[in-house]
Amino acid sequence: MSAQTMIPTPSVTWRPAPPISPDRPPLNAGDRLSRAEFERRYHAHPEIKKAELVEGIVYMPSPARFAQHSQPHGYMVAWLGLYCSATPGVLLGDNATTRLDYENVVQPDALLRLDPALGGRSRVTSDDYLAGPPEMVVEVAASSVAYDLGVKRRVYARSGVQEYLAAQAYEQRVDWFVLREGETETLQPDQDGILRSEAFPGLWLPVDALWAGDLAAMFAALQQGLSSPEHAAFVADLQSRIG
Repeated sequence: MSAQTMIPTPSVTWRPAPPISPDRPPLNAGDRLSRAEFERRYHAHPEIKKAELVEGIVYMPSPARFAQHSQPHGYMVAWLGLYCSATPGVLLGDNATTRLDYENVVQPDALLRLDPALGGRSRVTSDDYLAGPPEMVVEVAASSVAYDLGVKRRVYARSGVQEYLAAQAYEQRVDWFVLREGETETLQPDQDGILRSEAFPGLWLPVDALWAGDLAAMFAALQQGLSSPEHAAFVADLQSRIG
């Protein structure tokens, strides 16, 4: 590039946030609010992209870094999307606000849910949010490991979420919890290092491939799961209920 060839810098117009007023009260991490007041304040602040109410306390995650959150998040969503494409009646959500009860409004990184007509326990409300527990929740925990694995894990279990997958970027590990008789237990990988869902047969995850950034290997393991007898039986059961 010659000295005279310059790349123009885009102009940025700074706009201050709208002032706080009685109609626009602040929403801050640590606030203790009812669900109705939390939602009122969240709606009043469209500049806030993610906030959650957990046990009546407001949590606001840190900005998402690329390697520690955005990339594994994207890979997990792609992996879940491929599963949905081969499994009728299973629905995928990304950052969907979910009302679990009157003190817990969460916004998980991703979720899988069964259509209510097939026995799913969550539903879409008249204002287009989710209410009730999805069958599976996925969180990519980077700066919020204790928060995701502590209080949120207990809330998900109490609410009836059947499986909770927490991918921990700093430690490069995955904890996949399953709900059994009201208690959470941790899934163990098979001899090939693959974790296999119980709630969604055929949903297989090679943990090492996730942290290696090897999406092709994640898809290859999942395709094996989608070709398994367990997935075929699950699909046949869903189709019998659909039609």
